[in-house]
Amino acid sequence: MALNLSSQKIIKDWIDYNGHMNVAYYLLIFDRYGADKLNTIFKMGEESAKTTGMSTMIVENNIAYRQELKVDEEVDINLIYFNHDKKRLHYKFEMINKGNNTLSATFEALALYINLKNRKVSEFEQEKILIMQNFIRENKQNFNQEDLKYSSKLKL
Repeated sequence: MALNLSSQKIIKDWIDYNGHMNVAYYLLIFDRYGADKLNTIFKMGEESAKTTGMSTMIVENNIAYRQELKVDEEVDINLIYFNHDKKRLHYKFEMINKGNNTLSATFEALALYINLKNRKVSEFEQEKILIMQNFIRENKQNFNQEDLKYSSKLKL
């Protein structure tokens, strides 16, 4: 079972001339309601960027579109995989249409931990490593490693 991070209703502004959600908004939803939520859990989100000058930046991603979404449909954003090394985060989300419980899309990403003052890749502080290790220990049974594109990029 996946770990739910958030739910989101599809709004009219995201619908294109084909009558379904434009591809750009899949990325927006995965970023705001998936990656940002995950970064907040790991104390690497907006608050960290503002107060410590440390944040994450996605450097690679893959989105697979499975089922179109239309206005007023509601989706769940679920984490289905997470791992890290000393500088990188690797995660995968799924977007589930709540109305019919179908998979609408998946998003897999590789992100780097960045010092925003000098714009350089940095190693995670020990506090963040412990948060991530505890998170993995508590949720590993929910992770699915099938079809991962970036797992070989982690230096474990």
